[in-house]
Amino acid sequence: MSVLRLAGFIFLFIGASLAQTTCENHGAVNGSTCACPPGFGGESCSIPTCGGTSFQGSSRPLSPVINGFGNSTGCSCSDGWIGEGCNVCSSSNACQSAWAAVFGQQGATSGTTGLIPNALECRTGVQVYSSSEMSCRVVNPTLQALYPKQATLNILRTIDPSKSPLNSVSYLGDANTVRAQLFYDGVEQFYCQANSCVQQTGPSDGSGSYTCQNLQCVCRRGTSFCGAVPATDLTATINSLSGELAIDCQAPTESGATCAFKQGVLKSLFGANGLALSNCYFGECVSQSVIDSSSNSTTTATEESNHLDGGVIAGLAVVGAFVLAAVLGIILGLYQQRKARASGKSGLGGGLTDAERKRGVGIRWKNVSYTIPIPRSRRTRQRNAAEKDDQLEDGKLILDNISGEVQPGKMMAILGPSGAGKTSLIELIGGKNKSGRASGSISFITPDESLAPKRPRVGFVDQVDILPATLTVREVLLFSARLRLPESVSEADKAARVFEVMNQLGIADLADTRIGSTQGLDSVSALKVATVLKQLASDPDYPTAVIASIHQPSSQLYQTFDDILVLAAGRTLYSGGGGHHPADYFASKGFPCPPMYNLADHLLDLASSRPPTLDGSAPTRQGSTLAPVSEKHQNVEGTANVNGHVAETTRLPNWISGTGSGHLASSHPDSEQYETTFFTMVQTLCGRELMNLKRDKSLFITHFAAAAVLGVFCGGMYFNTKVTISGFQSRVGCLFFLGSLISFSSLSALYNLVEIKPLFLRERAGSYYSPSAWLLSRFIFDLIPLRIIPTIVVATITYWMAGLSPDAARFFKFLLILVLFALAMALFNFLLASVFRNGGIAILLSALFNLYTMTFAGFFVNLNDIPPVLRWLQWLCPLKYCLEALSVNEVGSGLMIEDTLQGVPVNVSAQLIMELLFGFGANNYYRDVLVLFAFIAGFAVMLIISVWLLLRERR
Repeated sequence: MSVLRLAGFIFLFIGASLAQTTCENHGAVNGSTCACPPGFGGESCSIPTCGGTSFQGSSRPLSPVINGFGNSTGCSCSDGWIGEGCNVCSSSNACQSAWAAVFGQQGATSGTTGLIPNALECRTGVQVYSSSEMSCRVVNPTLQALYPKQATLNILRTIDPSKSPLNSVSYLGDANTVRAQLFYDGVEQFYCQANSCVQQTGPSDGSGSYTCQNLQCVCRRGTSFCGAVPATDLTATINSLSGELAIDCQAPTESGATCAFKQGVLKSLFGANGLALSNCYFGECVSQSVIDSSSNSTTTATEESNHLDGGVIAGLAVVGAFVLAAVLGIILGLYQQRKARASGKSGLGGGLTDAERKRGVGIRWKNVSYTIPIPRSRRTRQRNAAEKDDQLEDGKLILDNISGEVQPGKMMAILGPSGAGKTSLIELIGGKNKSGRASGSISFITPDESLAPKRPRVGFVDQVDILPATLTVREVLLFSARLRLPESVSEADKAARVFEVMNQLGIADLADTRIGSTQGLDSVSALKVATVLKQLASDPDYPTAVIASIHQPSSQLYQTFDDILVLAAGRTLYSGGGGHHPADYFASKGFPCPPMYNLADHLLDLASSRPPTLDGSAPTRQGSTLAPVSEKHQNVEGTANVNGHVAETTRLPNWISGTGSGHLASSHPDSEQYETTFFTMVQTLCGRELMNLKRDKSLFITHFAAAAVLGVFCGGMYFNTKVTISGFQSRVGCLFFLGSLISFSSLSALYNLVEIKPLFLRERAGSYYSPSAWLLSRFIFDLIPLRIIPTIVVATITYWMAGLSPDAARFFKFLLILVLFALAMALFNFLLASVFRNGGIAILLSALFNLYTMTFAGFFVNLNDIPPVLRWLQWLCPLKYCLEALSVNEVGSGLMIEDTLQGVPVNVSAQLIMELLFGFGANNYYRDVLVLFAFIAGFAVMLIISVWLLLRERR
């Protein structure tokens, strides 16, 4: 039993010993020993060889061990062998002599059967045929400052170990692998291994690359790089090296070749070329037959790679999709436009037949009341105080049961002092979008008292002059005709209609005069307008009903009206015939008009004083139910407000009398209808915008000049920025300045929209065009001349003056980011202008948003240092993505920082400094491009929604 126990113990001991056998430098376990790669020996392959040749294998002499590590400093190489460890052959004679010394003249080894010594060649080029050694000097000022002694990197590249004469004496590893060791002052510091290697050689210049995967590195504890000096311990960095490894080499010269040892971490530390290597020598002992057989199997780069990376392809796909969508949209628009124009429908009758137009359409309103809401605080105070007689508990009564009518061919004047309700009444009749609540009925009737069979048109003259000041009279009227007359009406007919209207208004001689800005009409001009309206109303062929609100008309102007309606504090004092009929009525009530006194003034005096005998009732609801005024309009033509202002045409509803409920209701669905196709709307709007831009160049010239001046200023401030640490900070500062400049200059987009919004509201109320067509035209003629062009100007000047990356591709990627950011910020300011009616609030919020974006852009504070509770705000910051993409684009050119800190030279990658100082991701360029596209799309969608829902005329 004791013998069995002893045997079991021995077997366990042997098994444990075998399990504990480890081989350094990625040697192979061979029983209780290690099969070592070329240049290493000892029980664990940890000691470098000293002299000898690679064919000696495990019998090569080893370097002396000093302080626990093999040190090859005092070793010398035999003739024909060079490099750290003497593993690189330099002549074919050296290979043949070394072979003969080990195997004899006729020796043959396993795996190299038939090998003849005289056929061995020493290949000293970059290309690998079976297994090639290379030895290089490591050149990096920063590393040399920390480790001033000589550093050497040995690399063994293996394509097919079975074809190498060294396969039987050394462990060359698996096929398509690489092994590397770094020596510092003769002592190995760390070793690495990678697999799945692919070789690529240049077509004729002798250059080549060796790209591998699954890199693994081991730092040898206690060496100079790996803990001997704790302050400069690189253990964690070296052990973290992983992923892809690329070894790129130029063609060898007499002084060796220049190579680059590229890996992700090394590229972030030392630039795009990773660890720079110089004085690289290559040597591979290989038979001529292997060389001949490998000539057809080596991957060769016959020409420079012209392939685009995935990000560029994705960007081109997005741009192509936009272009394709635009082309398809234009084709579809042209098709719809041509189809509509070929429909043959005249449409000049405004929805009525010619016979119906000749009969005329009148208008009648009955028991119309209108109340505007009062703020809750005021409402509460009114409950506890004596209320005025024109206020109800839940609102202020503006109109109280007003009734009246106008027959076709007649013209009515509404008189009354300020606040009497004249404007409210005429806007309700016209179907304007009111903020209060209304009740009653309004109907359009024919002379036989029947309801109008179809909706008529109403022309509405607003009290505010809102017209493009740069256009002429003819252009304004033609613009209206192109959009408000049906698509099927030819351009010639529309122009003829415009000429006819100008003749009717007596302004044909002013057709080519710019409108400019008017402040109202004097009494003579008002009389001329009233006379024209009288002629339109009494046209024997097409009689029209006309209603006008008048302030203090002259006696001559007063006499032009057929009917008079006098309002006082929202109530009717008189409604009936004009001329002397009102005088007779009030005289019968005890209020005669004094001799030689303007009757209109007398009526206004009575309305202002409101004698008790004429005003006999307090405001009541009259049993009616208040209902909100409809927000939609339908097409009409014939109602006008003559108040010394220019006429405008809007869509108004065809109100029909209710069934006794007293509600103001429409007989047609509330919907916006347009006479032209979307393509025609955009075409006409763009034509007007282009004309405005041509005639008023001040805004474009100012933007362009400011961009040029600021470009020179910024370029001069950052002129030829250096590649030092402080210079890199200045580079990022230059990029931050450009982003901030674009952000603040986008405020002009907000102001432009605020300024043009009243015209849009007027024209939308008249159903000239859809909000989408208007937005598209604004995008084209605001974003291109005022955003994109100035951005390109300032960016181009600054880029080349500041000395940023001279690569053309990176310049255009730089422009792409700034243009996308400019578009995003312009759309954001458009959105603010559309949401807030008060332009001051919109400007304030825009300025605050700019401060927020500057704070979280990453320039003032490292993004990784922001407290977690606030860090998420960076993801909503467009400037952050802009600045990150610009910075990544700049350092992606291989920018290296060359500086000196306290006498220590620094030569590191700008990418590393960028990550440390600002927290930007080195691979985030295309992600940032997509995010900026997302901001543009998001702001555009929100803008379209807000314009459709919020930008409506409300009175």
